[in-house]
Amino acid sequence: MKYLVLIEKSTTGYSAYSPDVDGCVAAAKSKRAVERSMRTALELHLEAMHADGLRVPPPQTTSTYVEV
Repeated sequence: MKYLVLIEKSTTGYSAYSPDVDGCVAAAKSKRAVERSMRTALELHLEAMHADGLRVPPPQTTSTYVEV
């Protein structure tokens, strides 16, 4: 499955989250590192949800850019 991950610059590096997966977040010093961390976080989070018998949320959020 492919989930949208939003990455934001912070004062100490980068943070990331997926709007479709509540509570799954990551932070790291570089953008590349936060992408890797978020991939791992999503894998572990979804595996835990599945193991606990919880419904794994389907990816449904999309994004676009609007020029103004």
